Amino acid sequence: MRTLADAVAAGPVVLDGGLGTLLEARGHDLTSSLWSARLLMADPDAIRRAHAEFFAAGARVAISSSYQVSYEGLRPAGLGRAEVDAILARTVALAREARIDSGLTSDEAWVAASVGPFGAARADGSEYTGSYGMTVAQLREWHRPRLHALVAAEPDLLAIETVPSLAEVEALCAEIDGLGMPVSLSVTVADGALRSGEELASAFALAASVSEVVAVGVNCCDVAEVRPAIGVAAGVTSLPFVAYPNSGEVWHADTRSWSGSGEAIPERAREWVDAGARLVGGCCRVGPAEISLLAREMAHP
Repeated sequence: MRTLADAVAAGPVVLDGGLGTLLEARGHDLTSSLWSARLLMADPDAIRRAHAEFFAAGARVAISSSYQVSYEGLRPAGLGRAEVDAILARTVALAREARIDSGLTSDEAWVAASVGPFGAARADGSEYTGSYGMTVAQLREWHRPRLHALVAAEPDLLAIETVPSLAEVEALCAEIDGLGMPVSLSVTVADGALRSGEELASAFALAASVSEVVAVGVNCCDVAEVRPAIGVAAGVTSLPFVAYPNSGEVWHADTRSWSGSGEAIPERAREWVDAGARLVGGCCRVGPAEISLLAREMAHP
C-alpha cells in the first residue's frame, strides 16, 4: 500500500482548498456559528460533492469538515457525546466516499481529519489571536475526546490546523503523543510569528519533538508568510513542510465577511516547493480553479 508519507517522499503532494469557501460558492449558508457543521446534519452530500470537486481539480488530500465540530457547539442542537462522535466519524467517511466517487484509490489520494483550534469552536475569530484564557491542561482536556473520536474514524492523517499559540501547540502535542496516528501540525501566523506573537521556531521545534508529527507548516495565513516560515522550520527540523495559505483577503469575524484582494497561490507554489514544501494547497477563499492551476504547476518540476 502506498501511503501519504510514500507520496511525499517522492515529490510534492497537492492538498485541497477552502471547503467552506466552495460550499458558500455553491449556495450554502454558513453564517451560523456551526459553520459547515450544520451541513453535516442537514445536507452531508453537499460536503461529499465538494470534496469530490477538489479531487477532480487535482487535489490528492481531502481535509475533512471536522474543523469546527465540537461537543459544546452541537449541544444546543440536542446532540450528546455519542452523536457528536458519530458526526466526526461522518466527516472522514464523506471524504473517503468522495475519493471513491472520483475514481481514486487509497494509493492515489488520502483523507486527513481536520483538527481545528479551540477558537474555531467559538466562531468569534479567537483562533487568530489565541486569547482563550485557558491553561495548557484545560486545552488538553478540551481537545482530547475529539482527537480520540477522529482517530477511531481511521483517516490517513490528522491535520491539526490553524493553531495560534504555543500553549495550544503544547496541549495538542501532549495529546497526540502515543496516539499512533500520523499528524501534520500547521500554525497560523502573521508578521513572521504565531498569531499570539510568540516565536514560530518554538512551535515547529515542539511539534517536531513528537514522533506522530510527520509534517509541520502554516495555514490560514497570508501568502507572503509562507516562504519565511519554511526557512524558520528548516532551522529546527527536517520534517516535510505543509503550506496552505489563504487567498490574501482578510477575514472580519465581527461581520463574518472578507475584504481586500487575493494573491494567486499557484504562482508562488514552485518557490515554496523549491524551498522544501511538500504538501501544498489552499485555505480560505481558495477554490477548485486555483487548486487545478496548482496541480498543473506541481506536475511540471
